Amino acid sequence: MIRNNYIHHYGTVYAMTNAEDNAVIAFYRDKDGRLTRMKAFPTGGSGTGVAVVDPLQSQGSLILSSDGCFLFAVNAGSNSISSFRVSEHGALTLVDVECSGGVMPNSLSVFHNLLYVSNIGNAEQNFDSNVTGFWVTRDGHLRRIKNSTRALSTPDAQPACVVFSSDGSQLVVSELSTNRLSVFQVNRDGTLTGPTVNESSGAGPFGSVFLPKEILLVSEAGANALSSYEVENDGTLDTISGSVPNGQTAVCWVVASRHGPFAYTSNTGSGTITTYRIKDNGRLVLSDIVYSTLDEIAAPIDSGISKDGCNFYVLNGNQGSISVFYIGRDGKLILIQVVDNVGLPTLGAQGLAVL
Repeated sequence: MIRNNYIHHYGTVYAMTNAEDNAVIAFYRDKDGRLTRMKAFPTGGSGTGVAVVDPLQSQGSLILSSDGCFLFAVNAGSNSISSFRVSEHGALTLVDVECSGGVMPNSLSVFHNLLYVSNIGNAEQNFDSNVTGFWVTRDGHLRRIKNSTRALSTPDAQPACVVFSSDGSQLVVSELSTNRLSVFQVNRDGTLTGPTVNESSGAGPFGSVFLPKEILLVSEAGANALSSYEVENDGTLDTISGSVPNGQTAVCWVVASRHGPFAYTSNTGSGTITTYRIKDNGRLVLSDIVYSTLDEIAAPIDSGISKDGCNFYVLNGNQGSISVFYIGRDGKLILIQVVDNVGLPTLGAQGLAVL
């Protein structure tokens, strides 16, 4: 709704181009969840510019702080991280661009004022996979934490997602090339201890999300499944539901609903989204499967859920479009809009954040 050049603001959705001149495109969200393009905001860094679906092979390349005041983006082509301040109406102001502490940053996680990034590395250039930490100042600047860079289980672990536990005491990194989940203990000074290395229930651990009571969900691109774990204080993972399949392919991204017992996976190879019901004990039950677009040929990748829990959004990596769904009471998804021709590359975009 536009009146006198003002849009009634119910929230904002952000998507990253990952182009060589990297930028974040902002969209107004109306009361029904539909999107209207606002503006593109340069990150001050470079994306990979590679025209493929899922160029960073990661979840969490674009994230918001829990209070919605700051947005953080990776610049995988220039090995840096950008931080933006978010205005009341969703506009972005670039605050800082800092080196990521490694090569090809691809995933971010933030807990209060502590931010961690995973770096894929480059074996040919003798740069190993790692994670590196930063303090976020009150105005959004990034301050690298001394001695925060930590190696993963192997030099070429290929991290796909980094995520803080619900209380911020642990940091979990999914490793694509090793089929492992590395769990670090977070120290008071922001540094890490560990990792405790766990074998993934299924092949290709990719996206991760924490639920309350320190239950961890991990999507598995190789097993085409979703697993749930209870995380012990020492970093050991106890499997609750191991590799619950959904019959789809390239099950890579996972998000959980804010006001209900549901999780959603993006099944890139099948063009679908799967709904799982989460039982009180963390067990997973397959619930529903829908296509990301009406033409059934999209490749859904990064996804997110609105703060009010009413809408699910997913970036289609082979169309440069965003699909908008309404979330029913039973967790089922109802497609209400596909937003395209908005400045995202047809191939090569990565990252979605929802406010």
